[in-house]
Amino acid sequence: MSRIAGRFDSLRTQGRTALIPYITAGDPQLTVTVPLMHALVDAGADILELGVPFSDPMADGPTIQAACERALVHHVGLHNVLDMVREFRERDNETPVVLMGYLNPVEVMGYDEFSSAASSAGVDGVLTVDLPPEEGHDLVTALKAQQLDSIFLAAPNSNAERIALMSGCGGGFLYYVSFKGVTGANRLDIQSVEDKLIEIRRHTSLPVGVGFGIRDAETAAAISRFSDAVVVGSALINRIAALENTPERIVSEAPQVIADMRAAMDQTASIATDKQTG
Repeated sequence: MSRIAGRFDSLRTQGRTALIPYITAGDPQLTVTVPLMHALVDAGADILELGVPFSDPMADGPTIQAACERALVHHVGLHNVLDMVREFRERDNETPVVLMGYLNPVEVMGYDEFSSAASSAGVDGVLTVDLPPEEGHDLVTALKAQQLDSIFLAAPNSNAERIALMSGCGGGFLYYVSFKGVTGANRLDIQSVEDKLIEIRRHTSLPVGVGFGIRDAETAAAISRFSDAVVVGSALINRIAALENTPERIVSEAPQVIADMRAAMDQTASIATDKQTG
């Protein structure tokens, strides 16, 4: 069983929803990333999503675009990101790590070489934003050969056939993008997300995580009522950006965003359990 599957199984038995923070590797400095990863786990993160900096992050809004720019100032590339995961694994061999990024750096390295290097470093899953499942056979095959999960993005307009396709070739979990647009936007309709997850679950047995628009603890708790995972990116990146000029404070202060969300999500789960047993 993969680390990702094992983590979801463990959380399911506890009646809890996974909390998955996203950070951009190397933002704002290379030396911050690994200590921050550990601090996020201590704050309540269940799975870590580590962004590979890219010069044209087309699915991301201004917040994560700026994070990529800050990282690219230090010339952070895919090899550096894998080194960070390898360093993280020196202290933590349990928390799943998912790489999130775009296809170009992977193509430059080569699918087989990338998959082998990612597995060796301790990566558990790969989410390639601009690779649709219809065109993902070669990379999915290379990742599967190394027991790595291919994670795909489902959208509000994804139909039953496409969800089934993503479920069939993917693994780990299905990442539901809660609205059409880019990361960091503020127009989350919680009821429509819940309705769509009911539809998605008719066509997949994978856990379903929800990302885009998770801006605070209240929103995270609301989404956690019906999702298997809550993915938070821009809210955390905004906190990191606010501390850019005092990077020594990032590791101690930025994870509070995650700690607040974790507390709110667990309180929501506790209330739901009390209602069921009361």
